[in-house]
Amino acid sequence: MEMQSLQDLFLDELRDVLHAENQILKALPRMKKAASSPDLQSAFQEHIVQTQGQIERLGRVFEAFGEKPKAKPCKAMQGIIEEGKEMMEEVGDDDVMDATLIGSAQKVEHYEIASYGTLRTYAQLLGNDEAARLLQETLDEEKETDQKLTALAENGINVEAMEPGEQGEDAKTPAATRGRAKARTGAARPAGRAKARGAARK
Repeated sequence: MEMQSLQDLFLDELRDVLHAENQILKALPRMKKAASSPDLQSAFQEHIVQTQGQIERLGRVFEAFGEKPKAKPCKAMQGIIEEGKEMMEEVGDDDVMDATLIGSAQKVEHYEIASYGTLRTYAQLLGNDEAARLLQETLDEEKETDQKLTALAENGINVEAMEPGEQGEDAKTPAATRGRAKARTGAARPAGRAKARGAARK
């Protein structure tokens, strides 16, 4: 469709983000299954429910402009998700996997934050207060999710992914005070998860 106005651009971006959300909804269960941290699993489950609500909210934004919900392939999100899948296939350690999942999830969140911020601004300029309100609601959710993921990473998961000796002098958080106590032995790992330690390292 040739875009001739800001509303045309707005609707094109709206179709793009609808497709992005549908892709995310398909990817989240796989990410939850790959996570070993109960807190991270819970965060992904919460985001699954949240994403379902965001897709429904996008339908209401379309309606506010007198349009039917229609998705347009989002190549950017396809690339982000595909990159995340490739990284997951290269990880053989539970803690590193959790750190990888958070990094991939935050790339998704940052794309969504940029998209919803832009759409909210367009809706405001177009004078559609209802659409702007709905988009702001989703934007706030995406920012909150990003902050939760950052907290999970900084309060334990990224530290757990470090090898002995990798921590710098500023990494002063003792293992006993971290939010997730975990024995650093093979027996404490979930059964069935391959470990790429020892000979796999160069």
